[in-house]
Amino acid sequence: MGRLRAAAAGIGRRPQPGTGPAKQSSGRCREMAVPQRGASCPAPVQPSAFHLFVDAAEIEAFRTSLLAWYDRCKRDLPWRRLAVSEPDVDKRAYSVWVSEVMLQQTQVATVMDYYTRWMQKWPTLQALADASLEEVNALWAGLGYYSRGKRLQEGARKVVSELAGRMPRTAEELQKLLPGVGRYTAGAIASISYGQATGVVDGNVTRVLCRLRCLGADASSPPVTEHLWGLAHALVDRARPGDFNQALMELGATVCSPKSPLCTECPVRPHCWAQRRVEKELEVASRRLLGKAPSSCPPGPDIEECAAGALGSCPLCPPASEPWDGSLGVANFPRKAAKKQPRAERTATCVLERSGRCGEPEFLLVQRPGSGLLAGLWEFPSLLVAPGLKEKQQREALAGHVQAQTGTAIAAGRLWHVGEVVHVFSHIHQTYVVYSLLLDGPGAVAPVKREEEPELPASRWVTKADFQAAAVSTAMKKVLKACERQSHEEKRPRMVSKRKRGAALEDAPRPPGQVKAETAADGSLARGQLSLHTFLKAK
Repeated sequence: MGRLRAAAAGIGRRPQPGTGPAKQSSGRCREMAVPQRGASCPAPVQPSAFHLFVDAAEIEAFRTSLLAWYDRCKRDLPWRRLAVSEPDVDKRAYSVWVSEVMLQQTQVATVMDYYTRWMQKWPTLQALADASLEEVNALWAGLGYYSRGKRLQEGARKVVSELAGRMPRTAEELQKLLPGVGRYTAGAIASISYGQATGVVDGNVTRVLCRLRCLGADASSPPVTEHLWGLAHALVDRARPGDFNQALMELGATVCSPKSPLCTECPVRPHCWAQRRVEKELEVASRRLLGKAPSSCPPGPDIEECAAGALGSCPLCPPASEPWDGSLGVANFPRKAAKKQPRAERTATCVLERSGRCGEPEFLLVQRPGSGLLAGLWEFPSLLVAPGLKEKQQREALAGHVQAQTGTAIAAGRLWHVGEVVHVFSHIHQTYVVYSLLLDGPGAVAPVKREEEPELPASRWVTKADFQAAAVSTAMKKVLKACERQSHEEKRPRMVSKRKRGAALEDAPRPPGQVKAETAADGSLARGQLSLHTFLKAK
């Protein structure tokens, strides 16, 4: 551990303007606080070598082990195949760009089908630039975070119109010139497509690096973020930067998972400080159980592992308020700030249906604004409901909204309440209060055109097949499914219990000569059985 206590040159965090150390009485980490106006900012504290890779031999061994594992165990993914087989550098960069944008906040299994269909429809930047936003939204529908597709097309159009169809060749140029391309995406494109030796940091890489070097502070804080990028740049293999970055992400996705990491299968386990801490915790617990540990034995590893942590001045160590949880093991890292709960919203939605020209049902869709949530997508006429609005008021407001859209008077009493559909966006817990309205026939209500009423959004009638292919959100598909489910339940014959069916038979009208069923001696009903008096009288 001697060489780990020497500070590493060239890897550190950028000083944050206007921040300085705050005093803390105890613990392994201190909080960063904004100094008072006029106060001088002290020099930033350099991270302990405990949180760095400072040994060239260790770095080389780390690269070799990780790349060997990746060559054996990597998943066969369509964008990886294309990145290897495509000789045209601009097409190769475009294909990586598409995959990286789709993979943001989305699982690999979900992306694979979308990616394949996208590349089949728009195999080049020129093809994507020539497409309409409506087409892009339609293919992206269901993938979530819809602004990603819009920004991807904006970037393609800029490359075609302003850069003569040539993709920027470095991570710095990619981030500077292309809309929606951030630090991570630029690094991924540059390293995989062009072989630029630059690191990348995404959620998987963050988790792996935090465990490798026991980074226990909030992973989203500026000091930790900058330190992670420094580690990524220091570790990346100069000969195979694209493969190395993909290997690091693959390790986080398949082995070093958030809650149940497969540490025994990890190819870089000997380099993991979090794993060493787990082993040391187990050793301490074992010695205590055998009565060999002294009473003054500290609860965890020697605090001198991070020298700054002993003084409570390390911006990378876990805060004293969050002690080590032995049940979590390496999953103690990384630490994340408490997630902000999504705000609750209620929206009244009307599924307006009519019979089409050929008798097929048609539904009215309106287009959302070009900016904001679900920008440019199509939906059933919907209205955000104010908190505390009663059901009658809600129904009347929705009827007025539908009336304004269709140009035809709609009575609130005609809206049939279907139920509620819940859909959770990243920052909104949305409850759709669903109503339905069946119109009489084709042309019964015609949507008002934009030329006549400029303030109204575009609208159109679509069949169910058109609806499924249109640029509609997953939430709207849930709404239509709820309406279809209720309609199916109304048409389905109801099951009646034997007791109720017997009572219904007793009360039902009978042909002449048939009498009401009587009760037998054992209490059972003998339906259609004549009484003795009636039988003798008939004789």
